[in-house]
Amino acid sequence: MAESAAILSPQKTVLMPELSAQCPMAAMITPESLRKEKEKHPDAAVVCYVNTSAAVKAQSDICCTSANAIKVVNSLDEDEVIFVPDRNLASYVAGHTEKKIIPWNGYCPTHELILPGDILLEKEDHPDAEILVHPECRPEVVELADKVLSTSGMLKYASQSGSREFIIGTELGLIHRLNLENPDKIFITATRYAVCPNMKMNTLGSIIRALENNEHVIKVPESTRVKAKKALDMMLDVGRGD
Repeated sequence: MAESAAILSPQKTVLMPELSAQCPMAAMITPESLRKEKEKHPDAAVVCYVNTSAAVKAQSDICCTSANAIKVVNSLDEDEVIFVPDRNLASYVAGHTEKKIIPWNGYCPTHELILPGDILLEKEDHPDAEILVHPECRPEVVELADKVLSTSGMLKYASQSGSREFIIGTELGLIHRLNLENPDKIFITATRYAVCPNMKMNTLGSIIRALENNEHVIKVPESTRVKAKKALDMMLDVGRGD
């Protein structure tokens, strides 16, 4: 995400407090492996999740988020789509498009920890709760959901829903914000193990250090930045129709 900020705003300073706080799923696809996949499917468009490196974005036609993935895929002229790197999000999108989705075998380790049994056990204890899960979850977890939503979608839906209880299938940290914004409602995490250790590497202390010492500055080589920006700009153009 730091690279994406640097791609879109090269004139600004982008700092990453903890260089180790990178997305494990993003590391599951490289530009070299993507090039080989494109050679196998020369007529396919390439859609990459924003949780990818700048180099992978530069090899892609368009980016997407979990909130707009379906709309992005359906906006394309091509009938085949290579979708990287999340196989679970690819599976969810495949159920909402007539296009042939060619998934990459990557996944979010945190969402992968959420199991159908976790959802069913919590539903047994909270029979009136709505089940909200992220599309990065396993397909068998998605099938149990009342709503499949991005994190921003969960925040919006929970505030507008008439329900008082929700089982939340995403990274544990979202529960804090849900509670802050909806103090009159109850939010139950699907599993206490859904914690992203990489996200938790960033602390107030490391943010202060980064600001005081101007570290670590994220720069994207111009040749990569220009190509990657095209993929991000295409995604933003799709969203402007909303």
